[in-house]
Amino acid sequence: MEIEAKRWGFRGKQELNAASASTVRGYLNQIIARINKDNSSSVIRLGHGDPSHFPSFKTTPAAEDAIVDALRSAKHNCYAPSAGVLPARRAIADYLNRDLPCKLSPDDVYLTSGCNQAIEVAINVLSRPGANILLPRPGFPYYESCSAYNHLEVRHYDLLPEKGWEVDLDAVETIADENTVALVIINPGNPCGNVFSYEQLHKVAETARKLGILVISDEAYDNLAFGSTRYVPMRVLGSTVPVLTLGSISKRWIVPGWRLGWIVTSDPNSILKKSGVIDSIAEFLNVSSDPATFIQNSRHFL
Repeated sequence: MEIEAKRWGFRGKQELNAASASTVRGYLNQIIARINKDNSSSVIRLGHGDPSHFPSFKTTPAAEDAIVDALRSAKHNCYAPSAGVLPARRAIADYLNRDLPCKLSPDDVYLTSGCNQAIEVAINVLSRPGANILLPRPGFPYYESCSAYNHLEVRHYDLLPEKGWEVDLDAVETIADENTVALVIINPGNPCGNVFSYEQLHKVAETARKLGILVISDEAYDNLAFGSTRYVPMRVLGSTVPVLTLGSISKRWIVPGWRLGWIVTSDPNSILKKSGVIDSIAEFLNVSSDPATFIQNSRHFL
């Protein structure tokens, strides 16, 4: 018998439609849905960004052995602390500490389910009514998606192709205002493949400091640099401006399905602590999901 109701009290969330549509997956799904199923021609998916899908790209045996050892030990089947297990956070801090003038501690490291969740953490923590964030164009669409979902206004600055995809700092100063919370850079670049020089990063840091905003540095492709420009992490300038570094094991180790990322605070002047950002990161992780504990404890290949 059909149930009659005067009014159903639930409905879908409209914000998710707009947020999902602007992701890489959302674009690809729209394209795939338009493929003529009656056409027998083979489809070459040029939008496939996961090299591990192809048998010629495999991670190092050391990484596989670390996973197997952690799993078989039966020591890592439990829940993990919301910030991540201490040995993994220490290993990531040590990995990122190379060439840093101000060394990171495990307390500066928060583990996430891949770099995408690190983006979610940063955007959720910084969003507030009336705030805006500066994103690169071209860039990684997930930032737009998270910002739209959190009602954080997006303002785009251009990357300049004639200057090796440098940040247009004049545009940054033009579009920023008193409600701007952060500037996002992606280094090495996605999708442009550029690598910022130290001189360019120093100018970015000085501009952000002048505007009173922090820098979110997406370094998912860290150390994957070719050519004459050496990869320099934005966190070397943490004494100039507060930096949130986002990263993961997905790209360098070709294991995106393992879902282990991080958000790291580089802030020797304790500006993020005083502003409450550190506490907000910890509080957000208290109400979100964690990377698998045995993956966190497979840190030995870092």
